[in-house]
Amino acid sequence: MTKEATSPTTLTGDPEPLTPVRHFGMRFSCTPRGARLARRLAGLRLDAWGWAYGTAAHDDVTLIVAELCANAVRHARVSGRDFRLDLGAHPAPDAAAPAGRPVVLRVAVTDTVGERLPVTRPVRPLDETGRGLAMVAALAARSGWRPREGGAPGKTAWAEYAAPAPS
Repeated sequence: MTKEATSPTTLTGDPEPLTPVRHFGMRFSCTPRGARLARRLAGLRLDAWGWAYGTAAHDDVTLIVAELCANAVRHARVSGRDFRLDLGAHPAPDAAAPAGRPVVLRVAVTDTVGERLPVTRPVRPLDETGRGLAMVAALAARSGWRPREGGAPGKTAWAEYAAPAPS
């Protein structure tokens, strides 16, 4: 799934630290309603940052947010515990020109279940589920997961999307 993976079927890796130009982070209830709200607020934030509704960057990143949040709700739900969405816009590390430089949009979803790790599997045509991480891998420049910071139980699934500078 990822260029950072140790095997083709497992998300791994940890993105290098980038200083965000813009950041949005919030906890959501680990329910379908929470995942839907996270997707909608991420879409609103992207639009406010200059990636308008209907643009490829907006639609692709919103889909990545939706898939990672849906996975947190479906596979890592613990009653009474939330998941966290972090969305950041970072200057691309290799961008030399200050004006019009590309941007890395980083999505990170943290849940509280560390026993169930994100694993992709081959997608078969008649499968009704199991395409989410494959879609994330197809859209993202890099993706992976890491254990939750501070030794707390859980994990963070992340994806980076290479976007043009906002309009």
